[in-house]
Amino acid sequence: MKYQGDKYVKHFTCWNQLLVMMFGLLTTRDNLRDLISIISAHSNKTYHLGFGKNVIRSNLSKVNEVCNPQIFEDFAYRMIDIARKKRTNTDFEIEGKVYAFDSSTIDLCLNVFCWAKFRQTKRA
Repeated sequence: MKYQGDKYVKHFTCWNQLLVMMFGLLTTRDNLRDLISIISAHSNKTYHLGFGKNVIRSNLSKVNEVCNPQIFEDFAYRMIDIARKKRTNTDFEIEGKVYAFDSSTIDLCLNVFCWAKFRQTKRA
């Protein structure tokens, strides 16, 4: 580990912190107290969400204070790099000629085009 963010940590790792904070962002929580209250409301799901065992406000506050934010910045840049590489593919490029058909209806005047009988429901 480059930054040793999990050194001396037994239960609440940097990964758990990242997941909890991302959950807070995605659920638009205003503060740690609000985040912890929604997590405790779903306490039976926290293990399966990857939050870890003890998600309490004091632990989360302490980890946010101590953990080096550079860890998360490097992780974000790594994820952006992976996304950019996946974006630069040519799977959907079409070779050859491409034709587009317009299927919109055109109203015709019955006086000029006697075969164009007016309909109440138009279909393309």
